[in-house]
Amino acid sequence: MRSARSLPALVSLRAFEAAARRMSFSLAAQELFVTQSAISHHIQRLEAELGLALFERRTRAVALTAAGQAYYDRVHAAFELLRLGTDEIRAPETARQTLRVGLLASFATRWLAPRLAAFAAAHPDIDLQLQPDIGLADVAGGEVDVAIRYGRGVWPGVRARLIMAERLSVVCAPALIAGRKRPRTPQDLLRFPLLASHARHPFEWDAWARHHGVDLGGVQPVRLHDYNIVVEAALAGQGMAMGRHRLIGAQLASGALVEALPDAALEAPRIGWWFVTPRGTLGAAAQRFHDWLLHEAQTQDDTH
Repeated sequence: MRSARSLPALVSLRAFEAAARRMSFSLAAQELFVTQSAISHHIQRLEAELGLALFERRTRAVALTAAGQAYYDRVHAAFELLRLGTDEIRAPETARQTLRVGLLASFATRWLAPRLAAFAAAHPDIDLQLQPDIGLADVAGGEVDVAIRYGRGVWPGVRARLIMAERLSVVCAPALIAGRKRPRTPQDLLRFPLLASHARHPFEWDAWARHHGVDLGGVQPVRLHDYNIVVEAALAGQGMAMGRHRLIGAQLASGALVEALPDAALEAPRIGWWFVTPRGTLGAAAQRFHDWLLHEAQTQDDTH
């Protein structure tokens, strides 16, 4: 059985493999974070130990000798096996987990997207796959792993955890209520078109009207495809929108949208954004995403 002492030093073999693969002592030095003279020293040491030349030194380049090429083929194959074995043993700890998230496009673009870089930095092993849809993704049936839904938290067959409550108030473009057109009471808002997004069970305008004693009567809101379009229509002066403050903070801060009646808001503790999962224990990735969402919601609260 051959002694381990018959093997050259691993550091010399690494220097040789990198220099032969890159055909450059300087590039090998950059790859291994050492000086070019260190690479040259290790290869000279290896050549002395083997008793033969591995490289032909030329004015501005190096080339492998026939013996060097034959030795490189074996050494490179050995290092590839080492790299493969190392990757395989690391796989259980560093494998990325995919988490499929169903959510409204408006929440994805207006709240979550600006924060995704922070999530990726905090949880580099979780790959979020966002699946925006105005419909409700089937969490219980496995269409997605988790969902973020807007409403009152009452959906059959799933478990819902409140992430953050929503503040609702009627908003519009400033020009729409300029001068004499400014509404004085909640009932005055009915002079304008009421904008609403498509929903299986719409409730915002009705809940707001009940809270403020407004009779909607035969008023029929203008139904638009999703909340992003509602916001754009409001920005264009097309009517009154129910402002979800979690999503439109930037527009309110810039003055592009204003509260038509600042004192006529609706803050119901169960109206908001919910983390929806199948019944049972949360998986590790889902739990970490849930906890991160709660932290981001709290951070948003603290900055307002």
